[in-house]
Amino acid sequence: MRIAVCQISSSTEPAANLELVRAGVADAAAQGARVVLFPEATMCRFGVPLGPVAEPLDGPWATAVRAIAVEHGVVVVAGMFTPSGDRVTNTLLITGADVHRGYDKIHLFDAFGFTESRTVAPGSEIVTIDVDGVTLGVATCYDIRFPELFHALADEGATAVLLGASWGAGPGKREQWELLVRARALDCTSFVVACGQAYPGDLGSTAPTGIGYSTVAGPLGDVITQLDGEPALAVVDIDPSKVEEARKVLPVLANRVLTSS
Repeated sequence: MRIAVCQISSSTEPAANLELVRAGVADAAAQGARVVLFPEATMCRFGVPLGPVAEPLDGPWATAVRAIAVEHGVVVVAGMFTPSGDRVTNTLLITGADVHRGYDKIHLFDAFGFTESRTVAPGSEIVTIDVDGVTLGVATCYDIRFPELFHALADEGATAVLLGASWGAGPGKREQWELLVRARALDCTSFVVACGQAYPGDLGSTAPTGIGYSTVAGPLGDVITQLDGEPALAVVDIDPSKVEEARKVLPVLANRVLTSS
């Protein structure tokens, strides 16, 4: 399966960001991608009120993304915000001809001086999808610090996890990002395809607006490809048989000892 990683730098204008999606999907499809992954907060970057831009999955923004996906015969995965009472939900839209659903981010970024839960409601359900017979899991940004989620996705049959992120900048944060992508791949002996927001420069905000360095790791933790901080597109081929091989030589999922208190 060919997966494209579209590292963009979202603005605060959903309409403008939709055009970034349109251009990225066209480029990815021309290179043979079947799945096109965009970052968390593709619809609108962090650091501004999110309530005014939030829309349901059947709203105009998500519907337009689906039309783009259908036009090019791909599945698009992109971060958006959906309404949730007096807050919003940080939703990863998964859409194409045969799928249109969302994953609501479970682990909210209440760390490093930022409190995502103040304006964002958490999700509770893990999500996998089937694309051409391959099971893909999905996750969002801060989720990557929680290996149990990746174990659960592997238990549901995922051989690759698609993760959209808008990583916060700061000392050591790039190193943590790279380490975590590789560690989660090892934890679940699956591919981890992690697409982050490009580095937008200093916006004078403590909000996590991206550092770039989208990374694809193999099931034994090797780095298959990595971008730098600038907007860019990378295309990778994911071979599920490599996951089968990895799980034979490193059967950490089978060797788990589950304990309870």
